[in-house]
Amino acid sequence: MPRPDAGEETMTQTADIIDLAFVDETVERIGRGPQSAIPILQAVQDHYRYLPEAALRRVCDLTEITPPQIVGIATFYSQFRHRPMGKHLVRVCVGTACHVKGAQVIHDAFLKHLDIPDGDDTGPDGLFTVEPVACLGCCTLAPVVQIGDLTYGHLTPERTGQVIHDFLESEKRRADHRTAEPGPAEADATMGEIRITLDTCCIAHGSGQVYEALLEAVAETGAPAVVKGVGCTGMSYLTPLVTVTEPGGRPALYANVAPQDAEAIVLRHFPPGGRLRRVGKAAVRLLDQALTDEAWRPLARYAIDVRDPPIAEFLGPQKHIATEHCGRVRPTDLDDYLSRDGFQALERCLKGNSPDGVIEKVRTAGLRGRGGAGYPTALKWQRVRDAPGNKKYIVCNGDEGDPGAFMDRMILESYPYRILEGMAIAATTVGAEEGVLYIRAEYPLAVHRVSEAIRRCTEDGYLGDDVLGTGRRLHLRIMQGAGAFVCGEETALLESIMGRRGTPRLRPPFPVESGLWGCPTLVNNVETYAVVPWIIRNGPAAFAELGTDHSKGTKVFSLAGKVRRGGLIEVPMGVTIRQIVEEIGGGVPGDRTFKAAQIGGPSGGCIPERLADIPVDYEALTQVGAMMGSGGLVILDDKDCIVDIARYFLAFTQDQSCGRCTPCRIGTRRMLDILQRLCEGQGKKGDIEELEELGRYIKKASLCGLGSTAPNPVLTTITYFRDEYEAHIEGRCPAGRCKALITYSITDECIGCTLCAQHCPSEAITMRPYEQHEIDQDKCVQCDTCRQVCPVDAVEVT
Repeated sequence: MPRPDAGEETMTQTADIIDLAFVDETVERIGRGPQSAIPILQAVQDHYRYLPEAALRRVCDLTEITPPQIVGIATFYSQFRHRPMGKHLVRVCVGTACHVKGAQVIHDAFLKHLDIPDGDDTGPDGLFTVEPVACLGCCTLAPVVQIGDLTYGHLTPERTGQVIHDFLESEKRRADHRTAEPGPAEADATMGEIRITLDTCCIAHGSGQVYEALLEAVAETGAPAVVKGVGCTGMSYLTPLVTVTEPGGRPALYANVAPQDAEAIVLRHFPPGGRLRRVGKAAVRLLDQALTDEAWRPLARYAIDVRDPPIAEFLGPQKHIATEHCGRVRPTDLDDYLSRDGFQALERCLKGNSPDGVIEKVRTAGLRGRGGAGYPTALKWQRVRDAPGNKKYIVCNGDEGDPGAFMDRMILESYPYRILEGMAIAATTVGAEEGVLYIRAEYPLAVHRVSEAIRRCTEDGYLGDDVLGTGRRLHLRIMQGAGAFVCGEETALLESIMGRRGTPRLRPPFPVESGLWGCPTLVNNVETYAVVPWIIRNGPAAFAELGTDHSKGTKVFSLAGKVRRGGLIEVPMGVTIRQIVEEIGGGVPGDRTFKAAQIGGPSGGCIPERLADIPVDYEALTQVGAMMGSGGLVILDDKDCIVDIARYFLAFTQDQSCGRCTPCRIGTRRMLDILQRLCEGQGKKGDIEELEELGRYIKKASLCGLGSTAPNPVLTTITYFRDEYEAHIEGRCPAGRCKALITYSITDECIGCTLCAQHCPSEAITMRPYEQHEIDQDKCVQCDTCRQVCPVDAVEVT
């Protein structure tokens, strides 16, 4: 905003161009207090596609929000833009899993396809703006982009044009399955059930279209079955995944299903007989084949058995607690949740257990916070309950900003009622009557489903002024994060909820003593709340018997990166990293070898293959320089450069530093400069030692958890992969990843098939059929596409 004495001419001209009626309506709807600043700015940007100065001035005129406050917020959160952007925003995920699979090349390919000039992010026609985003939480689909509410996965540079075309076509059709909520359907014991997963990853893989096709097939054939859109099964590598259950029969699974296969699947399990209403051409063809095994041969590539070794290996070691009833429950169907013991735990706590008794159950279970360092949950609850004051708050930390993590997104999308029940139990126990779910704005489906669940719970008396007729009061609302990783730290998150810059504050006092508006506040993460109802229903001993001496129960992980079977997994504490990678995940694909597991995101570390037999345990991971974190687990193979991974995480944390304390702000910048030089072949003797010294200092002197853990990825990689750092000082990248240190060339083995030229996104290879091809080094962007498509391994990397 201009200085107050800068004159009013510019502002007046801007106001004439922009209709400010929307601002007036927004303020009236959201509120005038300082805590309304972020939601108001989000609404203004959604409407105008950026934050016009005149709109910001109007907000200040109408509310208690001051110009310094609104400028401070608008410049702190990465979500906010201060110049016009295109009609559509292309968000290119640069999270860990996407980074190791070529996110930068995808970003550059979109810029090129849309004719966006160097140094800009918006096309000349004003239609598209391209920007990187820390993580979209769809790691199993890496590389991923999000345009509007649509997500596209498994991208390659040559697919960027098709993605833009598909998006524009979907806009014309106005058919967006991503936030459409499958409604309940009547069923009885004589009917079968056809389930398909409809979380963000699955929808991005085509499950929405398959769901519509199944509905149509059941309607046309009159099949005695209900089509049910359900939450995550965890088996993301099989999506679109369809499960068919006939009355009294064993479930049949169909993986990677296409819409055109829906009718055949329905008819295989539910022959029409006298129920056929309207027979389609496909049905006539299949019926004419007398329903023999031969007729179902086209489905053979889809059908799998739950007893097949890959499925048994993936599911075998798992124990579903936070993800109980996975793949069987409609996310926003309250009746479906109630039929599976939903809200029984809350009723017991309200009508049968004292608050102290509930805290004792949580203590006996040994539950520790699942969002980071593993603080004992019962101790935190007890401190909030014992804190003086009549006003207390409860907060769910769903600001899952770790690149490479998607546990919270999946749980929020698939089990919203479970989260609300866990929060209600906690609120009743500590004495809170108001609460907030802080959810990333990058998770629109999670926001939609949790909003719907809150509405249903309020209507049916599970939330509101009279919870389950007990006279207890609990009101919950959602606040969407505005793009700041540091807001995962609980004091920064609370600052954000109160409408301020998300900067951590010194402790003590801790939030349990002085949190939201100075009142005692309980902050737990999504997974922590999700396991509480299970503990109350099944007893603390059942939870405590799982895991290790100091890490009880289960842990949910997002398994992604260079692994065959990626997805959402929940395993008992004590399972080893190797079991997760090789048994559940099926090992790394192709002829590559398992190199390391990056666990805990930017606050974690890289565990080398030789240490992969350590258990999933808070203390065990800390001893090797990593940490549990929220549960992101990205697998690296021998073609991933460890120095590049360390540089990637330092770039992330340096960018996300709130800047309040010097060790984090300046120290991470200095470490990043060194890592950047190493990856560019300009390293020098002493760089490794300086990185170690800086890392140790930053860990000791930083104000909050972001700064104190930021050096972890660097320090662990130096400890376990020091030889790679030394190679970079010598000007070599052993993994062949750092572009400045490698050269792509085509050998005499080339057969002139032209595939490399056809797929090269930078046009560095001229097409010469039946002749040996060459790479123009000035145009080559080292994207590795040519090597991947070459059928005779004629591309050499040196």
